[in-house]
Amino acid sequence: MMRIAVFLTAILAVSVFAAQAQNTITESGRQSDFVAQPRTFLPHNWVRGYTDFCVAPSHNKQNLGRCTFPQPASAGGTASACTAYARYLFSGYVELQPLGRTVARHFFLFFEPRFSFGRNIPQLTYTASMAPIAYDRSIGIGFQLPRNFELRATQHQVDWLGRYSGSLGTADLRTNGPNGLYATFGVRWSFGGYGRQGAPSEY
Repeated sequence: MMRIAVFLTAILAVSVFAAQAQNTITESGRQSDFVAQPRTFLPHNWVRGYTDFCVAPSHNKQNLGRCTFPQPASAGGTASACTAYARYLFSGYVELQPLGRTVARHFFLFFEPRFSFGRNIPQLTYTASMAPIAYDRSIGIGFQLPRNFELRATQHQVDWLGRYSGSLGTADLRTNGPNGLYATFGVRWSFGGYGRQGAPSEY
């Protein structure tokens, strides 16, 4: 009788473990099916991008095209108000792809801001100041195509910040910022897997 009880207990235990294993396989299969189907709205990784902060060493500032160089003597030398040579650059890139199904999943919005800071005049004065200079941005819409191609429509604009929104004396060129105001329509091709990691709408 004892042997039969042990035998039945062993068979019951094996049956329970087998049933639990089968349920686990079924649940994981259902889960993988669920993961394979992206959500219609706000799919996984629908917001992606990067941020970047750079510092330019002395004698390597970014020229934003606002001030003449060399500056005229009437500008005041080291006291000149036109010091739009950036030491610090803070930038980023963000893509928004909020739809995960239908042909609309191939559309995405993108935003690329860049802020410039500094107070420098080449060959005259180099400082560690973080005075705001300019806000440079590109914004647009894109559409993913097969073979890692994209159609893109981009609008670019620059806003001068702080004292740069007004006149800065005789050294001021009064430009409308690096690259100015423009709009473009273009095609982008990514290769080697670049830009595809985490995108919710692969072909």
